Amino acid sequence: MTTTKRVIGSMLLGWAGSILYGTAAAYGSGFAIFTQSAAGLGQANSVVAHVEGPSAIFFNPALITALPGTQIEAGTTLIFPHRKFQSDTGETTKTRDTVFYPSTFYLTHRFNDDFAVGLGIFNPFGLSTDWGKEWSGRYLATKSEIQTYAFNPVIAYRVSPSLSIAGGANIILLDATLESKTISTALGVPGPSFDVNQKFKGSGHGVGYNVGISWNVSEQISVGASYRSEVEIDIDGDLDLEVLPQKLSGTTTLTLPQQVLAGIAWRPSDKLTLETGMRWEDWASFKQLRINISGQPPAIYPREWHDTFSVNAGAKYRLNETWAVSAGYLYGWNPVPDNTFEPAIPDSNTHLICAGSEAEFDKLKVALGYGYQLQENRIKTTNSYGPLANGTYSTDLHLLALSLSYRF
Repeated sequence: MTTTKRVIGSMLLGWAGSILYGTAAAYGSGFAIFTQSAAGLGQANSVVAHVEGPSAIFFNPALITALPGTQIEAGTTLIFPHRKFQSDTGETTKTRDTVFYPSTFYLTHRFNDDFAVGLGIFNPFGLSTDWGKEWSGRYLATKSEIQTYAFNPVIAYRVSPSLSIAGGANIILLDATLESKTISTALGVPGPSFDVNQKFKGSGHGVGYNVGISWNVSEQISVGASYRSEVEIDIDGDLDLEVLPQKLSGTTTLTLPQQVLAGIAWRPSDKLTLETGMRWEDWASFKQLRINISGQPPAIYPREWHDTFSVNAGAKYRLNETWAVSAGYLYGWNPVPDNTFEPAIPDSNTHLICAGSEAEFDKLKVALGYGYQLQENRIKTTNSYGPLANGTYSTDLHLLALSLSYRF
């Protein structure tokens, strides 16, 4: 049973890493997904201090007091990740090509000049990697996948003509699958050793909150900030080992980090809006992972991640009453230290270059956004995971977003 406990623990460890710190994240640290609107992507998420539509529920809910009537926004982002590994011995492995499409739905309604409500449904964490079943790091990870769904109702109130505040609940549902291989002799199977497929599937849910504030300093300058609390996810799952007749159970609790977004916007003319800002994420709260296995003492694994920041700047220029164009840049630091870096979560510092456009037709608005994300190369050396999968990891992503919004 000690061996079984160790196997479950290592599976959950990689799985938890995939949940909390992603393998193909769209300019978010970890599996955090910040592609929440095409207008936001086109400006590299520099949309915290000025409103771009109902997606403000995600970026800064206090901004929805500026949205008249009832408005809806729906959209999706196609994400094309390309990840490559080159081992110290010259082996080259690429992840299998997969297109991801985190999607969004936002609804806002303003009752009067001071009071508004909204609902956001989106994927706050997600994506996956698939290295295949034969590569040299298969005992650490072959395929990692996670899906999360957030339900985020909010209420916003205009305290004065220049100041608005907001708050809401953040309900998150999570489903995840982690696959890897282990050696048969590690499970006590007699005879020559061979690879054993193992798959862990688990699910859970948690509840947090978000708040926001927006202040129009003058007709040209506004500032905004928002906060999302940490969310504890209680996870129950089953481990399926192909050499065992029954599945094994394990549980753990994961904490999705608290986040702060802030920005300052400047409108030098009616046609041009500029904004710069930052994002902070509290990955330092994830010091260790505690695995609970029925009938056994808990297994505790260090992670030792640290807080991380990103900085961004964006611009939007209105060509005429119908058309507008945008551009932006973001740089983000990653929180994974060298001693716990591994292939299920091979993240690194990132550059994001964005462009976008939008067209308004009476009450309908169509927005397109494109982003190219380049992650700096990351080298794994022998660390807490041993010498497995030592080498250089490189990643880039293409992001293409479409959003449709309508005002009733």
